[in-house]
Formats: sequence, C-alpha cells, structure tokens
Amino acid sequence: MSATPQNTRKIIHLDADCFYAAVEMRDHPAYIGHALAVGGQADRRGVIATCNYEARAFGVRSAMPTRHALRLCPQLIVVPPDFTRYKAASKAIFAIYRDYTDLVEPLSLDEAFLDVSNSHHHQGSATRIAREIRARVKTELKLIVSAGVAPNKFLAKIASDWDKPDGLFVIRPHEIEAFVEQLPVERLFGVGPRTAAKMHALNLNNCADLRQRELPFLREQFGKLGMQLYQLCRGIDHRSVHNNHLRKSISVETTYLNDLNGFDECLPQLKILYDELLERVEKANASQQIKKAFVKLRLTSFRVKSVEHNTSHIGFEQFHELLKTACTRHQEPIRLLGIGIRLRESDDPLQMDCLFNE
Repeated sequence: MSATPQNTRKIIHLDADCFYAAVEMRDHPAYIGHALAVGGQADRRGVIATCNYEARAFGVRSAMPTRHALRLCPQLIVVPPDFTRYKAASKAIFAIYRDYTDLVEPLSLDEAFLDVSNSHHHQGSATRIAREIRARVKTELKLIVSAGVAPNKFLAKIASDWDKPDGLFVIRPHEIEAFVEQLPVERLFGVGPRTAAKMHALNLNNCADLRQRELPFLREQFGKLGMQLYQLCRGIDHRSVHNNHLRKSISVETTYLNDLNGFDECLPQLKILYDELLERVEKANASQQIKKAFVKLRLTSFRVKSVEHNTSHIGFEQFHELLKTACTRHQEPIRLLGIGIRLRESDDPLQMDCLFNE
C-alpha cells in the first residue's frame, strides 16, 4: 500500500466509554443509572479499575483505592472484574472495525487506531465511516464508543476525547492550525506533570506559546522531547497505523484488585502467568529468539521496578529466582505482577552471563 501524505490521511481513534463498567451495565441492566465501579473490595485494600459516569460525578476515578471511592460515594456499587466477558466484547468490537479497514492498531481491549485513507466505504468519508461504526457497536453490541477523526494519530486521539461521552469529533486538515494553537501543553504526548510544571515556569502554557520558540531552544530545555514538542505543537505526527509490529518482547501481566504482599503471595500468581507466557511464546514461534527474561512489579506507590537476566531459554525456576530477587529488593505491596521475555534479532549475539537491572 502506498504511503499517504500527512494531511490527506484519514485516521480514526475509537475508545469505548468506561468499557468494563459499560459491559457490566449491558449484561446487568439493574446497574443502569446507579454509580458503578469495577474493582477490588475495600476490606482487602482493593482499587478501582474503572467506573461509570454516575460514579465519576462523585469524584471516583480509576486506580483510586476502593475505600476512598466509597467515602466519596457511599452508594457506589463495586463489582469484581470478569475479563472473559470483557475480552469477548472487545473481540466483537474489533471485528466491526476490521469490516472497514485492515489497518487496525489495537492499543488496549477498548481502544484502537484505524487508517481508512484507502477505504472504499462511504466514498472514503472517514466521518461517515466513524459514524457507522459507532452506530453498529451501539446497535449490535449495546456498547458506546467515542470517535475522533483527523489526519494523524495525535490529533485523532485528542479528538476522540473531545466530545465524550458518546461523542464524534472531527478535525479537518484546514482546521489543524487553529485547533492545535489553543491546546494546553498537558495535552501533548510525553508531557507529564513534571515537564508541564517546567513548561509553565518558562511561560509555555499552550501550543501557541510553544510555536514561538525555536527548535534549538526546545532541544536545550527538553532534550529528545524537544523535537516531538516542536512537531506536535504544529499538529505534525508522521506515525503510521500498524496492524502488525516487529515484536521486541512477549509478556503477560495482571493488575490485582487486592495488593500482593511479598514473595509468598506472589508465587501462586507466578505459576499462572508462566503458563500463559509459555502459550504466547509458542504461538509466536519465538522460542529460538529469546534474549532475556524479566519480572516486572508495579508497587502501591505506582513505581515500576523490574529485574531481568540474559538467557537463550526460559524455565519456571528462572522466573522464580527473578521474582524472589525483585521482592527482596522492593518490599512495598504490589499492585501489578508481570513476566516476559525480550527477543533478539537473528544477528544478535547471545550473551549467557547474568545481568540484573533495576
């Protein structure tokens, strides 16, 4: 497929509204109209995975401890997640997406980019394609997806969030400059709270401010991010929508509704993750490409820590030892546990010595 010029591409970003909670309300209509959250129980130090808009009106948010969410909204209904149903709903949503283009790039169970630049549907109108997709998901699956349509991924993602819930927002090529100009810097990809604070200290509050600065200044102040900022504040994003990637790693992870405390509580979960990882490695035919094995922890402070070593094969004992090392180093309660492998290219040398990294 030939490349499409930047401002003639037609990119759709689709994002299901409060996905897990929406599936629960669809499957259990009694929840409709009530504040609902999917997450762990308060008496077991659970956290909120997602919630509906009725709950958000009380200040409930994802990743919030359930105990705090219940203080904000005492009538909150908290249900445990059912990933079997969520994955089934996701599969059905993506099947609809692929009716319109092969260029579908999943970002999560409920979020994706579509490139419909060369789609023949609706005479190539991305807006009408997005409108029909939303209607089909609502009619066939009884779920809601919001959509953003724009000439690139950066703008399409911002657009999908512009008119939530249940929204469709379009940024046409001739509207890019005016639209981007008023965006606060916090909306730019790669700008977190610390970078935003530095930008505000430099009187860089929106993209119009950024455009007044030359590239050398942005590179001096923000390093590698400087070039990205220079392009994004002008609405430039050359990234393509990929339906397949050169795989660099294979991993599995689970965020637990109730924190895990130490190695002994993590060990039973490790066996579950290991079996799933083996299936993925076999399915990807990647057993001859293994370069490293790793264990990843996300702590209750939301810090992410990992331990890895070089190897050309994997076994349960390797992950057992990596997990023990990780838990010894980091004794804070654990929200997420993950394991995986990093893959080498065919010409990468094998390094058999062990190397542990935090």
